[in-house]
Amino acid sequence: MSEASIQAGKPTLFFDLDGTLIDSSVGITRSISYALEQLQHPVPSEQVLRSWIGPALRTSFLPLLVDEQRVEQAVALYLERYSREGWTEHQVYDGVGDMLDAARAAGYRMAVVTAKNENNARKILAHLPFGGYFEDVIGSTMDGRLTHKVDLIAEALRRFGLQAAQCLMIGDRRMDIEGALQHGMGNIGVLWGFGSEQELREAGAQRLAAAPTQLPGLLAA
Repeated sequence: MSEASIQAGKPTLFFDLDGTLIDSSVGITRSISYALEQLQHPVPSEQVLRSWIGPALRTSFLPLLVDEQRVEQAVALYLERYSREGWTEHQVYDGVGDMLDAARAAGYRMAVVTAKNENNARKILAHLPFGGYFEDVIGSTMDGRLTHKVDLIAEALRRFGLQAAQCLMIGDRRMDIEGALQHGMGNIGVLWGFGSEQELREAGAQRLAAAPTQLPGLLAA
């Protein structure tokens, strides 16, 4: 989406969840570790586990477990722990509440588009002070039908009845940027999450926000 099209009318904002609105690393990495331990598979280092935050679970488990049946077992075990307690193990990034207050006051429509299981994402948003700002939460499905960001963005467009040029994807990982670009959608990469500046630039990020306080200005520019 061009700068001119953004200025012509406010885009609907699609926010990633993990690494963009909340630091969910504890709940995610502990749940991955739990799944692998239950399968008696060695657990990778903390640094490797943090790199799993963002991509679809099946995408990350497959190279490690190889067998698709074991991958499905791992996903089920992950969701078992995450649905029980992992979803509570997160913190809101400093400044995100004010950032969303400003976007809401400016009249932007907002939704969450996340590779996280949709039911768990909804539980998290329901307990956040700004959860009610989002018109919908689009997340992955248990059966794997919706799991990759490009497909989740497509589902968000379908639910809202919008064209890609009417929306803007905001996220911290390359999947957010690449998924948006595959739809011809504008994007903003954020640098306070799990992806590096290099990752986001190489993915094709059109603009970057170093801190939540910068996002309202980028939207208004």
